[in-house]
Formats: sequence, C-alpha cells, structure tokens
Amino acid sequence: MTEIVNIAAYKFVALDRLEERKTALSGLTNELGLRGTVLLSTEGINLFLAGTRPAVDRFLTVLRADTCFQDIRVKESLSSHVPHNRMLVKIKKEIIAFGVEGIDPARYTSPRMSPAEFKERLDRGENIRVLDVRNTFEYRLGTFEGALGLELDDFRHFPAVLDQIPADYKDATLVTFCTGGIRCEKAAPLLERAGFRDVYQLDGGILDYFEQCGGDHWTGECFVFDKRTALAPNLEETGTACCFACHATLTPEEQASDEFEEGVTCPHCWKPEEERWAERVARRNRRLREVAAHLPGSVPYVNQRPIRIPGRCDGMRLLEFLTSMRVTTTEAEWRAAIDSGALRMENAGRPGRGAEVGEGAGVEAGEGAGAERPTLTTETVLRAGNVLVYTIPETVEPPVNGSIRILHEDASIVVLDKPAPLPVHPSGRFNRNSLTYLLHEAYTSEKLRPAHRLDANTTGVMVLSRTRAVASLLQPQFERGEVRKRYLARVHGVPAEAEFVVDEPIGTSPIEAGARGVDPNGLSARTEFRVLSPAGVPIVSGDIASSLRVGPTFEDGTTLLEAVPITGRTNQIRAHLFSLGLPVVGDPVYRTGGQLGTDPLLTPEDPPMCLHAARIEFTHPVSGVRVAFEAPAPAWARVSSA
Repeated sequence: MTEIVNIAAYKFVALDRLEERKTALSGLTNELGLRGTVLLSTEGINLFLAGTRPAVDRFLTVLRADTCFQDIRVKESLSSHVPHNRMLVKIKKEIIAFGVEGIDPARYTSPRMSPAEFKERLDRGENIRVLDVRNTFEYRLGTFEGALGLELDDFRHFPAVLDQIPADYKDATLVTFCTGGIRCEKAAPLLERAGFRDVYQLDGGILDYFEQCGGDHWTGECFVFDKRTALAPNLEETGTACCFACHATLTPEEQASDEFEEGVTCPHCWKPEEERWAERVARRNRRLREVAAHLPGSVPYVNQRPIRIPGRCDGMRLLEFLTSMRVTTTEAEWRAAIDSGALRMENAGRPGRGAEVGEGAGVEAGEGAGAERPTLTTETVLRAGNVLVYTIPETVEPPVNGSIRILHEDASIVVLDKPAPLPVHPSGRFNRNSLTYLLHEAYTSEKLRPAHRLDANTTGVMVLSRTRAVASLLQPQFERGEVRKRYLARVHGVPAEAEFVVDEPIGTSPIEAGARGVDPNGLSARTEFRVLSPAGVPIVSGDIASSLRVGPTFEDGTTLLEAVPITGRTNQIRAHLFSLGLPVVGDPVYRTGGQLGTDPLLTPEDPPMCLHAARIEFTHPVSGVRVAFEAPAPAWARVSSA
C-alpha cells in the first residue's frame, strides 16, 4: 500500500498576480495528482495537500522556487489514504477569515514561544495562562491541560468573544495556540491591541508540539479539517469521526448508530427525514430571497451569448442566419454587431460534423483551433457546429419577479412555485434574470433541469430534476402524456357551458410576438375546461353541465376556469381560450376583441396575466409512487380580488 504524505503550510506575505499564481498551481497540483486545498490572497498562502512522496516533494520544490515562498515552513504527517475528496485552488479575501482592519501578520505578529519552551514552563508549573483560540467543537475533543476554551462557532467571530476571557489574563503571560499556528498569527496581535500585555503564540501550533514534545500536558485528540477528523499525539489517525452537519465528534459506537449517516446526520443532530428536508427547503428559500433582492441581471455586466449553428442551417450566410432567429434583435442591430466585432466565431477551425468555415470568413477552411479568429462579414458562410459568441457590453436586463419559492425538495427532484414575469431559460433579452440562473445561486453545485416549462408570464408549480439520470426517467412521462396538470385561468367573458373541451390543433409557427395560434394544419391539441365558483370549485359536473346557464365568477364580468391540458403544445391554454373569444385576463399577446399584442413581456409593475399552474401529478422517478404538488392560488383567483 502506498503511503500518503499530508502537508500543511502557510505564509503571510504580500502577493500579487493572484490569477496567474492560481493557474500555475492548479496545473501543477493536477499534474502531480495531489488533492486538498490551496488558498491564495493578497496576504499570502495557506495550503493542505496530500499525495505520494515524489508528488509532494516535487510540489514543494516548485513552490519554493518562488522567492515569496522559499522559506515556507511545512508540517507533515502520514496516512494510509488521501483524506481529501478533490483538489481546489481558490483566491480569497483572506487566507484565514478574520475581518479585522489593521491585523497584518506579514507586517507584525506577536512573539512566538517554541514548543520546547512551552513544555518546560508547563513542567515547572509556571503561572502562565493558556488560551485555545480554536472553535468550541475542536477544544471539546482535546486541548492542553488547564487551557481556556471559548464558546466560538467560527474563528471569524473571535473578536466578538474577547469578553469571555477573564480580566486577570491581561496582566499575565498569555500563550495562545491553535492547530497549526495560522489562527494565532491574527488572534494574538488582536489580544495585544485589546490590552493584553504579555502575549505569545505557540510556534507551529499543536501539530509542531506533538512532533517535538509528544503528548505531555495534552488531553484528548486534535481535530483536523479533513477526512482523518482527529490525530493522536503520535500524529496518527484515531477512530474518531466528525459529523459534517453539526461538527460533533463521534466515537466508534456513535458511528455504529442507526442515526449516523456519513456527511448527513449523527446521534447529536438526528431529526426525522421530513424535518431535515423541510429545514433544507427553508434555507433554499432564504437564499432565493437574498438573490431576488439584488437581481443579478439588473446590474450592468458584459454579456457573452453563445449561438450554436444547427445542422439545418449548414451553409447559410451569417446575416441570413441571424435574421432568421426568433429574437428581438433587428437586422440593423445584427449588422452593427458584425461591423463592430461584437460578434465573433469561437471555433472557426473546428466546426462539428467535419464542416469548415466557408468563403467570406477571412480564414482558410480547416485551419486549426489555434488559428487567429476570422473576421466575420454579413456574407460569412456558416457550417453546422460553428459557435458564434455575441458580446453585449453594459447589459442590463429587464426587471423580473424573482420571488421563487421552493415547495418540495428531495434527493431526486425540486418542486417550486414560479413567479411572474420570469422566463424559465435564458433567451432574448434575458440571461441572468431567468429562473434557471437564479436557481443556480441557491443550488451552486448542481444543474437543475426543468422537466417542463411555463411561459414567462405564467405562475405556478414546476418540477425540476436534480440529475441527468433522474431527468431521463421523469421527462418521458411528459412525452407519454402520463403527467396530469391543472391550471387556473381568469378570462374575459363567460363560456357558453359549464364544462367544455377544445381540441383545435395548435400551429407550429409563431403568428405574432412568438405566440402560436389555432391552425387546422398544426399539431393535435386538447384542453378540458370547467367553470369555477368564487370558492374555486366547479359550479356543476356531470350530464347537466351542458344545459346550465353560466354566469361570470366575478362582478367585473370575468370568469374563473379550471384548465386541464391533455396535450402540451406551446401556448395551448391561451390559444384555445383566445379562439373562443375568452382571452386570459392580463395576457399581453392574446387580447380582447380578437387582437394580438406585439410585446409578449410584462413587467413586475403590470397587472398579472391570470394563468396559474395550480397542480401537477406524476410518478416519482425514483420511488415509483404517484405524487402530486400544488401551488397556492394567487389573489386574482379569489373572489375578494374582483
């Protein structure tokens, strides 16, 4: 079995060229097969790495070749496995978060006391004070005899807990310690600033003390922030584990408990599964509210939009292709983008399907990926697989309603209540102000995949898959018509019957503002409708429905309907109602009097379009159980809104 070398090192030193250093270190660590974390900031470097002896030695040789790090001190221990899951090189504001202005260890830090001197003073029983500056859960696992531990959940909160230190410590010799020394580099100077007169920091921290002095005057184990969890004074891994949910340290007996699930929960924080998911949903919704308060697309940014050339457009001229797209950009705007260089070819020399960049592109066909990008003209010939990039500087997107609310989350799916106006996917004038982009702010490590879509102006329940595998099980249910959906619609006018069906085909080409209309040559479509009472229930059902005289639901002459789409065509419910002279209230496209609007987009200040996805029912893609979810009815669907 290959022995793994674990190293920890830091150095406070003024650094520049952070991006360049990050790129170099990322390449080096990946080349050497190392795992761990390297943090870079303008104040220095902090790293924890693991790998084979040759790989670690090579890394340190290259690192120390940089004059900034030539004297960096390294702590080393051995293990039978790599205790890190992946390799990360990050640029941070600080290499150890503290947030106190004027504390700069590269310029000044408190004097150090060697492990040997510290042990000698403890051996002699000298009246020194010992302060553990680590988190509470760390010192509870193990600390020096007689050391003072603080109620501290995160080191960045250390300045706020100084009042926990007894007043007589200010006039005594005070020795601070932490795992490897880096936290003391900032904590000790802060203590001096706060009036503590004789402050030292244990040089090299607990790990150097263990290496040089063993376990004398130490009780317990030393917590470390990797999969080893804890080390004994001989620097070997113990059997202790850590719950990454609550940070409790776990004995082997606790790890054998049914309430222990690695990386999820332990006997100290175990809760029923339903309660755990409810708490996660609450956290997601808090994060989404934060995002909605400062919409990312409402702050000017450089917007780079990729445009991929599909197979059906192979051989088209550039301007011809651009003007054929169903977007709001005009021909004049496309011409200006081409002339100014705002539009470029990203992969001119390597288009898909063996295609080449044709005449007019200013580059010979088949040039390699490293070739200079071609100068585009309106007559550039495109090939399938080419990728254009359209750069739009100082982009500010139209405002949207970002108040997304998660209704349900489990390991496979996410169900949410979509607000309006809010487009589901980036398109047209929207990129960052879109549902999928905003969700990424709350699910940063995931790519949620919508199983279906709602129009930008439609509110209500939506389902998303958390993985590609789940999507492959859920998506076909929509295609096979196995998903049952129920909408609420408030319409102008009164239908002739309390229950009715529309089965007019829907066209495949837009008729105005991207909308679809009833077309005898279109795709088959069927929607079932029922008139609802002010209480939101059908006014009648059964055989007598067709003979009942129907009146409006609301005093303004509008009517509340239940709509159940049996098929799922674009704009199906709106187009079917429009064909009957019953347009949805607030619809900017399908308007009263048989008129079509030209601008499909509403603003958050406009009266809402009264179409709401109220309920969805499908088979859970993993459990196989039939499930249903509902989004609360909006105000316009209640009689009080009349």
